[in-house]
Amino acid sequence: MHEETTPQPGSAAPQAVVLLSGGLDSMVCAGIARERGFAVNALTIDYNQRHRRELDAAAEIASFVGAQRHVVLPLDLRRFGGSALTDDIAVPKDGVGEDIPVTYVPARNLVFLSLTLAWAEAIGANDIFIGVNALDYSGYPDCRPEFISAFENIATLATKAGDEGQKLRIHAPLQFMSKADIARETDRLGLNPGMSWSCYDPQPDGRACGLCDSCRLRKGGFEEAGLTDPTPYAA
Repeated sequence: MHEETTPQPGSAAPQAVVLLSGGLDSMVCAGIARERGFAVNALTIDYNQRHRRELDAAAEIASFVGAQRHVVLPLDLRRFGGSALTDDIAVPKDGVGEDIPVTYVPARNLVFLSLTLAWAEAIGANDIFIGVNALDYSGYPDCRPEFISAFENIATLATKAGDEGQKLRIHAPLQFMSKADIARETDRLGLNPGMSWSCYDPQPDGRACGLCDSCRLRKGGFEEAGLTDPTPYAA
């Protein structure tokens, strides 16, 4: 991983593309990008996910952080299936385990980062922000630091910008934060956690299920941080 850089005061804000799902982590990541002085361009992938409620959250967050542009890119991963988020597979509700759960979407972050990189190069941005986390998470392989570091190398090899000597940077500022740390960041950055959506299995009445991995991790983080999570939970 590269050393984190912050634009110098008085300089024009450099462009950055933030992968914005609408979840808590991506919201905090967008807030950090803004705090570091980057002009935020938000990319949300509409992959026909079960928890489509997060698309509305992404739009609200993009507006709040003052994104210069918010692109919602359709990519129907239900055509592939293979995940509880993109197929007719029940979302597990029995707690966070040690195995990679069925909510893992095959190669999702690899695909999403490739699209993010394509847009970044198109608008001349050398900085990409992604809210992956390797501490309090469900064990997805595409959240590991090794993956992020490897993709940063690939970004240089795969692009015209990299071939011309530009340094393409993948920022993962939440990489080694606990969920409690991330919850505290919402408070520090002045972000309303109620804007974000984490639940993998929204209930018919609009509430979060409260029992899927993502709900459990989120609730645990706010409880540990001693902060209120305004998300309406069914359980």
